[in-house]
Amino acid sequence: MGVRKLRPVTPSMRFRVAPDFKELTTDKPEKSLLEPLKKSGGRNDSGRRTMRYIGGGHKRMYRIIDFKRDKFDMPATVLSVEYDPNRSARISLVQYEDGEKRYIIAPQGITVGQIVRSGLDGVTPDVGNTLPLGKMPIGTIVHAIELQPGRGASMARSAGTYAQLVAREERYAVLRLPSSETRRVLNTCLATVGTVSNSDHMNVTMGKAGRVRWLGRRPRTRPVAMNPVDHPMGGGEGRASGGHPRSRNGQFAKGQKTRSRKNPSNKLIISRRKK
Repeated sequence: MGVRKLRPVTPSMRFRVAPDFKELTTDKPEKSLLEPLKKSGGRNDSGRRTMRYIGGGHKRMYRIIDFKRDKFDMPATVLSVEYDPNRSARISLVQYEDGEKRYIIAPQGITVGQIVRSGLDGVTPDVGNTLPLGKMPIGTIVHAIELQPGRGASMARSAGTYAQLVAREERYAVLRLPSSETRRVLNTCLATVGTVSNSDHMNVTMGKAGRVRWLGRRPRTRPVAMNPVDHPMGGGEGRASGGHPRSRNGQFAKGQKTRSRKNPSNKLIISRRKK
């Protein structure tokens, strides 16, 4: 997993930094795990645009990912490592002993032919294995973490992300997240050992505006270039700075906490991310 700098034979390739895709083993997805993916263009069921800067993009099929890993005590063999257009991480196709195939988020270092397991007891904390946080040794690096038992992974799923198990407090495991935030998660929640694959995703440079359009993202208008009727930072004579950075509805973007004080998960957060 890495990136490559292209020879600048065209202006758009001069600054392009592309992934090398060396870790991929096939370019044909498993047909039984594909679903149609309908585009909204940022419009709701009335046809009105409710989200700006969305539209176009290449046609995609959705890959059904097994975020629950609930096929316990049955080993699965890794068949392939594949590209997924719907997420930054790579995915792996695994086949269980009974013949069922599923896609999982590919951890860093997973290889074809490797055996992965999931279970509530007796599963070793090896890369790609899924087990409860309460069964892992302190210091384990994990990803694809559940926040509620049985609901499926919802945290640390994008490319290169991970969390570290740093302590235990009664019925909670204490995790340190990449943002340096420390929070409690129930010991009974499942997590997968290892770091999410494709950690070089952050180093990719598109090189031209057209590649961004292929991803379904339309050009974004800067707030300071708008009129006062369109944005709080708009208007002014000449190149006005726009004042304090804020959202379209006036919420400050810098220097003010935006997390709700009534959020029920506040009690699980031990220390917020550093400034």
